[in-house]
Amino acid sequence: MNKFSIITSVYKNDKPEYVREALDSMLVEQTTKPSEIVLVRDGQVPDELESILNEYESRYHNIFNIIRLEQNRGLGNALKLGVETAKYDIIARMDSDDICLPNRFEQQLKYMNENPDTDIVGGQMTEFIGSSDNIVGTRVVPCTNAEIYEYMKNRCALNHVTVMFKKDAVLKVGNYQDWFWNEDYYLWIRMMIKGCQFANLPEPLVNVRSGADQYARRGGRKYYESEKGIKKLQLENKMISKVEYFYFVAQRCIIQILMPNWLRGWVFRTFARQK
Repeated sequence: MNKFSIITSVYKNDKPEYVREALDSMLVEQTTKPSEIVLVRDGQVPDELESILNEYESRYHNIFNIIRLEQNRGLGNALKLGVETAKYDIIARMDSDDICLPNRFEQQLKYMNENPDTDIVGGQMTEFIGSSDNIVGTRVVPCTNAEIYEYMKNRCALNHVTVMFKKDAVLKVGNYQDWFWNEDYYLWIRMMIKGCQFANLPEPLVNVRSGADQYARRGGRKYYESEKGIKKLQLENKMISKVEYFYFVAQRCIIQILMPNWLRGWVFRTFARQK
């Protein structure tokens, strides 16, 4: 289990300097280096960003695999392609503008070696604004399989950008699928239906770039319908009760449709993050 792939994607709105910082955190600063990076270029990108991709492709030609899509197909489809393309049985997920902590992959591989029944292991994440040392919050998630299954009744119990998983466990449930802003949550629920084993490490693994736009993305009817569909799937598979389903739907209607962005941001920072 010492060889692993990383899947990530970039698109036209990604800032070149952020992509460079994210790639260096995966390739240069890790105590355990990846065996492969599968990077999906999701549609055409500006010349400056394409130049950075070419630079890393040349410098790390033995492990860097870029899939260039001519048209933007969305994150779910890009990650689906990334999983299918990855050479190795263990795959780590990473965003193109966040920063891996230096021992992230070492810790996750160690856990998976010591716990071979685990299908996916994530961890905690910190959030920063501007400079990476300006930490504004931490998203804390439960660590044990039982706690994760229980937590998933209300909220997503994995920080997507921190996960490392077994390729076959993801493929057997249909891989990533296009599901508006919730490709990960939808995948985890399908894995739970199949009885996959989950874990989170108690330490932060990734420092995530944050900002006001993050909370804007979590609002609107389309996002609400996306999460509502996931809860309907949980209800149909008896993972939650009808009471829990209707409570969630009412709560999310208020937060995602009725609240203005500034208030939604305050709610998430106050109740969903730790300082």
